[in-house]
Amino acid sequence: MNDHASLHRRILVTLGVVVVFRLGQSLPTPHVTVRAPEGDHPLRWILDLLTGGGLSTLPVFAFGVLPCLAAPPLLRGLIVLIPRLAALRAEGEAGARVLTRYRRRLTLLLGLLGAVAVLGFRGQGLLDGRAAVAVACLTAGAAVVTRLTEVITDRGFGDGVRILLLAQILTVLPPEFLRLYEKTGWAAIAVMAVVTLSITVITIVLAQGQRRVPVQYAKRMIGMRAYGGTSTYIPLRFPQSNSPAVLAAVLLSVPVLWPGVSWLEWLRDEGNPGRIAVYFVLVCLFAFIRAAVTQDMDKVAAELVRVGGFVPGIRPGTPTAEYLDYVNRRIIAFGALCSGVVALIPVTGLALLDIGPRVPLAGVTLQLVLVFLVSVSLDTTRQIQALRLQRRYEPFLR
Repeated sequence: MNDHASLHRRILVTLGVVVVFRLGQSLPTPHVTVRAPEGDHPLRWILDLLTGGGLSTLPVFAFGVLPCLAAPPLLRGLIVLIPRLAALRAEGEAGARVLTRYRRRLTLLLGLLGAVAVLGFRGQGLLDGRAAVAVACLTAGAAVVTRLTEVITDRGFGDGVRILLLAQILTVLPPEFLRLYEKTGWAAIAVMAVVTLSITVITIVLAQGQRRVPVQYAKRMIGMRAYGGTSTYIPLRFPQSNSPAVLAAVLLSVPVLWPGVSWLEWLRDEGNPGRIAVYFVLVCLFAFIRAAVTQDMDKVAAELVRVGGFVPGIRPGTPTAEYLDYVNRRIIAFGALCSGVVALIPVTGLALLDIGPRVPLAGVTLQLVLVFLVSVSLDTTRQIQALRLQRRYEPFLR
């Protein structure tokens, strides 16, 4: 049996890499004094989610997957600005390998800059030999984490960055829920259970649901044989994204910049019913616009004409595009409404608990974390099912 397709081997590789990653986040960096976090800075919890709490204790893997998350967007921006990188992207597989090397180097550079910035912020002299050793260890840790993500992607399950980020989040969340329980008691357990279950169910329904538009292919005679005539379908889905919730929350946070304006006071209170209603409407609107812009039914109709397919009862070409657009907009409207409900659940839950949020946009952060957990779990489950089917039918394909 091919080792690459071995289900058990992939599970062991993924679990082994996660264990090594967590050990690296527990291994102290030489010549670094661990300090208790001072106060409760608004950005500390978000940084803890992205680094697994590494910036508080500075272990060898202090930055977690944060450099791996930041490197691809930066590289995409450089591709737009630098013609040489754009030419590499157009070269296909060979150019992709070169860009992969550049991404690794950029990740290493981000780890180096982060190590220098963190140690400098702590007041350690960067010209000291001990500080140089600490910078080298933190930079090497970022390089090792990059390699661990690639091992999971190539030999394990799912995307390596997402899997290790999931491991970080699951490490940070339990202490936060415990702190919430200490403040509000069993009400926090009940509210968080309802919030988690509701977001999980709605996210799974949106991710798995689809509208299947039937498609028929015309028969063609080539010589003495007939080809085509088969039936299939076009799966129309709602493209999920957390960006509408983030954009709506950012827009509602703008009034904080003008503390002296009294008529904007209700927008500064995250528990105000009016602010929550505006937030719900904005999320629905942004989700609908984003989904409508990213899906082009004219291209789908043109591709059907090219391959000889048609929707039964609908004329090919423009009528097909109009029909698909009509069906797709109804799906987008329903999906946008569900996105608004998903965004509303954690905000309402925190408002019911009547506690001051530890960070700005706490409801949005909670939503992003839960949706991310569900999406990673769904992607991993799909990959496991695909590999199991491949193992089952492998003897018939030899």
